[in-house]
Amino acid sequence: MKATRRDDMTIDANDAASPLQRRVSELIAAAALEIIPLTRAEGKVLDAPRHTPLTITCSPRFGLERTAAHVESAVGKGYRVVPHLAARMVADEGELRAFVTRMRDLGVDDLYVIGGDADEPVGTFGSAVELLDALQGFDHGMRRIGVGCYPEGHPKIADETLIEALLAKQVHASYMVSQLCFDSEALVRWVLETRSAGVTLPLRIGMAAPIRTTRLAELSLRIGVGQSLRFLAKQHGMVGNLLLGRTYAPEVLLRELGEQLSNPELGVEGLHIFTFNQVDVTVAWQNRFAREVC
Repeated sequence: MKATRRDDMTIDANDAASPLQRRVSELIAAAALEIIPLTRAEGKVLDAPRHTPLTITCSPRFGLERTAAHVESAVGKGYRVVPHLAARMVADEGELRAFVTRMRDLGVDDLYVIGGDADEPVGTFGSAVELLDALQGFDHGMRRIGVGCYPEGHPKIADETLIEALLAKQVHASYMVSQLCFDSEALVRWVLETRSAGVTLPLRIGMAAPIRTTRLAELSLRIGVGQSLRFLAKQHGMVGNLLLGRTYAPEVLLRELGEQLSNPELGVEGLHIFTFNQVDVTVAWQNRFAREVC
């Protein structure tokens, strides 16, 4: 059957029925959507079906209370929510206990712990490892705890330090979520190296939503994944897409990963979609693939 051109990638017309395409579709349909707690974000959340897992970010710009309030609102609307908790934004163990207790009382049982972007900690916790250790000092009630990982490294932290931290974090964690990466080969290479170093946490692949390439380029450079973006420009005609204002197609990365998506050594558990609050666009994209697994 004749191959067709879709989303800047040539695929066979029978591909929708293949095991790979089914795996891709299942991952996309079940992906968790990341929400930034901006003023209008509560309304945007309603674009997502109630079965869609939501994660609410935590940043120095908005503070812990903004995260907690948006979690409370989303839970009240019937969503399963995973709050982000940035260690550098927690003043002390008392505030940690208060935040976690509030989340537990809402029925939240999954927490995503990160170090945070603040240049200086507001209190006693300088890293995710320190906060995770403190969580073990009381009955936090969390069934699952996620932590971050960096396939392309971190602009301020050495690779060796990142691996050491990940090994320390996995003692208390249930899964890891990767920072944005557009290079499938780099992602696989990093995961295999990380597994060799002793990290066994299941992986949730962090991916960008299908947003305009101009916006994606701007955001990617801001959060430090410029190297991967440059790879994308070379491999998939990003420069032309930027000029034409086209939309990024996240599923291309998954198809490039191919059989690795089901490789037990990689341990891919699911997807974490950075929506940049383009929830309606992201959900419409998910729905296209959800129809393939019904």
